[in-house]
Amino acid sequence: MSPLALTPQQIADYRRDGFVIARGMFSEEEVGLLLRTAETDDAMQKAAYDRSDGTGSKTRMTVWSHPGDDVFGMFSRCERIVDSMEALVGGEVYHYNSKLNAKEPYEGGAWEWHQDYGYWYHNGCLFPDMMATCLLALDPCTPENGCLQILKGSHRAGRIDHLQSGKQVSADPARVAHLERHLETVPCVMAPGDVVFFHSNTLHTSARNDSPRRRWVLISCYNARANDPVIEHHHPQYTPLSKVSDGAVLEAGRRGGGGPKAFLDKPYNPLDYAAR
Repeated sequence: MSPLALTPQQIADYRRDGFVIARGMFSEEEVGLLLRTAETDDAMQKAAYDRSDGTGSKTRMTVWSHPGDDVFGMFSRCERIVDSMEALVGGEVYHYNSKLNAKEPYEGGAWEWHQDYGYWYHNGCLFPDMMATCLLALDPCTPENGCLQILKGSHRAGRIDHLQSGKQVSADPARVAHLERHLETVPCVMAPGDVVFFHSNTLHTSARNDSPRRRWVLISCYNARANDPVIEHHHPQYTPLSKVSDGAVLEAGRRGGGGPKAFLDKPYNPLDYAAR
């Protein structure tokens, strides 16, 4: 187990609350190398697409399925992340997808309340406890620039129906409104290098960026080998994950060479699959 992985107390907090924040999990240099690649890699820029909210504000996204040997792949494959994920889901995991989400100053769009399993249910993944997401802050994340917000303990409510809402797919607003009256909404205020881990049924949202500061985050999602999807879809079925040492992030970043090579090329609407 990596000495940088989640502690037993953090794992207990995750099980109780549906999320946990690991402060300073990645160093300033590691974050800087990830940011440098994100800002300068031509392939990542060309593969990016915009996802709009109800006001027309946009978040820029780049999404990929398989982690390679670049600095982003080393993030998703390093011991501190993979060991943490395996402790949370209770067994061997594989990489499900990653994305870079970029909210630019004064225009970065909002995300409506949703659960990741609200989408992944339609991909043939049977057990939500065996899926989780981690989000690394590349920039300071605050309520002013549209940080992640989590409905604490909402993973205990189970999967909620997701509906088309403009250009997004969101959790049933009436159901969410009832849960908001019972549960605390927690803004995940994070410094660069902090990582938040959250359950696939945890409700989360984020506001638009109305500040002069951008908000870039790196997100990786994982599924357990034992939860191999029962249907084929656009994200991978079980693919063995080659775990690397924690030092591989710095090594790959210092070596350079760009970001991921194979991207998903269009937005995904889970309701397209629900009708099948």
